[in-house]
Amino acid sequence: MTVTDITTRPALTGMVVAVTGASSGIGAATAEHLAARGAHVVLGARRSEALDAVVARIVAAGGQAVARVVDVRRRDDLVGLVDLAREHFGHLDAIVNNAGVAPIGPVSDVDVDGWDAMIDVNLRGTLHGIAAALPHFLERRSGHVVNVVSTSGLKIVPGQAVYAGTKNAVRTISEGLRQESEGRYRVTAVSPGMTRTSLVAASTVDVAQREEVERAMADLGLDPSAIARAVAFALEQPDGVDVGEIVVRPTRQA
Repeated sequence: MTVTDITTRPALTGMVVAVTGASSGIGAATAEHLAARGAHVVLGARRSEALDAVVARIVAAGGQAVARVVDVRRRDDLVGLVDLAREHFGHLDAIVNNAGVAPIGPVSDVDVDGWDAMIDVNLRGTLHGIAAALPHFLERRSGHVVNVVSTSGLKIVPGQAVYAGTKNAVRTISEGLRQESEGRYRVTAVSPGMTRTSLVAASTVDVAQREEVERAMADLGLDPSAIARAVAFALEQPDGVDVGEIVVRPTRQA
């Protein structure tokens, strides 16, 4: 590849991208980074005030963003997010399925409610995003599904078995979906390593586990902008190039 090839890759200007879990952490960082690169972003999350704050920052910086309250456990909410993109910007180019929860703990805790939450948000929520966007992509014969997975599925550690299971299910679905695309759309799985977000701490009830995660985040965690740049890299590739999976982790993470 020549320097000319690199500099003439399609930019994100005018690309319409929906992002779930966009009120904080990786979702908010991704929305703001894509908007700064010229994308029109359509944001969904459960916390309306935090979501509105992200939109306000994007607009204040000269970007274009709209949002609606979305609970990815409800399929109709994802349909509404795609409809919002089409109403405001005419179409949808990509969806970033980022919403997730992580109430970690050993399987022996038998935290069935926590398991159900991870299955409903991490797995079912991603499928709802795919189901909402895919018919539009197939109609246009163009589109990009980006699923945020996790390095927890690459290195299984105690306390994260069920979380890793839901993320590995999404990884498997992503690869199957990619193989089914026949060039009509693209699929990328992005696996963040330890990243400074509230995902695990906010979901974990056990105080000792929560404090351990917070210490590790402070010591090793990446800024969420690192993951945002990885998402942008996948989206900006020219037609005919599909980045199947990106793993982004701190250099010191085992």
